[in-house]
Amino acid sequence: MSRYIDNPLLCFGHKFDLRLYVVVTSFEPLRVYLYREGLVRFASEVYNNDDIISEQSKFSHLTNYSINKNNVNYVQNGVSTSQFFI
Repeated sequence: MSRYIDNPLLCFGHKFDLRLYVVVTSFEPLRVYLYREGLVRFASEVYNNDDIISEQSKFSHLTNYSINKNNVNYVQNGVSTSQFFI
């Protein structure tokens, strides 16, 4: 079961999710390795909590590629990652 977060953390006004790859090799002592590359997915529209039921709202509430690729505002990954250091 999952719960919808109605006040999410936003990046430049967009919902996003992170996929990080981690390996824990030991708990005592704790030893964790984080892979240098990960994945960030953004919703293709600015988040608006007032509209959650219209067909267009899915582009601001979901980060799924298969949904957002159908939006006219979707931008294919061609922007250099060096522009987005946070």
